[in-house]
Amino acid sequence: LGVVKEVQIFNTILLTPSNKRVIIPNGAVSNGSIVNYSAEGILRVDLVIGIAYESDIPKAKEVLYKVMADHELVLKDPATQVAVSELADSSVNLVVRPWCTAADYWQVYFDITEAAKVGLEASGISIPFPQRDVHLFEQKEAA
Repeated sequence: LGVVKEVQIFNTILLTPSNKRVIIPNGAVSNGSIVNYSAEGILRVDLVIGIAYESDIPKAKEVLYKVMADHELVLKDPATQVAVSELADSSVNLVVRPWCTAADYWQVYFDITEAAKVGLEASGISIPFPQRDVHLFEQKEAA
């Protein structure tokens, strides 16, 4: 994952978001698939946020839609989406999908993640974490 900085006879050089240079042999590039994240100019951010089973799902969705609507870098079109994606072991998982420009992807990703936590907690919706109950039984010694 990175920006193509140079195409040479035998190698292609990428620069990663963390400023690392990756040198890929052109044979590997020509024999594999290439995913271009910036060609269309906009990207969908895919987040999964878990809420407690006892939480009010419509209220949680309302909060998450507001979080996205209030963020200046989230695009109005295409439309954002919040939906139940999984009934997991410890949570009801919601997918949260705002759209943004390719240049704003990571800023939107981080901002929406934080704002979702703050917004859900302010609305009394808990974000659970896996827990395990351990029951200890006392064994009586044989007489």
